[in-house]
Amino acid sequence: MTYLWIKSFHVLFVIAWMAAVFYLPRILVNLAEAGDEPAVKARLLLMGRRLYKFGHNMFGIAFLFGLTLWQGWRLFPSKLPNVVAGMHWIDAKLALVALLLVHFVWAGRMIKRCERGGALPSSKALRWFNELPVLLLLGVVFLVLAKPF
Repeated sequence: MTYLWIKSFHVLFVIAWMAAVFYLPRILVNLAEAGDEPAVKARLLLMGRRLYKFGHNMFGIAFLFGLTLWQGWRLFPSKLPNVVAGMHWIDAKLALVALLLVHFVWAGRMIKRCERGGALPSSKALRWFNELPVLLLLGVVFLVLAKPF
């Protein structure tokens, strides 16, 4: 039962983090298209800054629950199973999660650069940037469900 609670909380915080991963690049697209409207830019930058902080918090909590699921059996062998013994799908999943984190941090740095007056890529390039996490998440979901190796 402990395992299911930990897994449920992990999934909950991953979903919250993914909401930030998906929406932060959209804020960047809106910033790129805002033109010379200072009030709109200020509001979008505030939203982006807050969302970036929220996303980091959600990732941190999801990471702790995920780490518990992955390695918790070492500390609590009677409560938590070794869910990845001898399997390597977890390595591929963690690599994709690392790429999602890099994408998220990159988006956050673009928000910070824009706050300092730096230029953003074109809205078209940012729209492509916005689609990358969908493909990475598809890979994560497939690996978790299929456990192909």
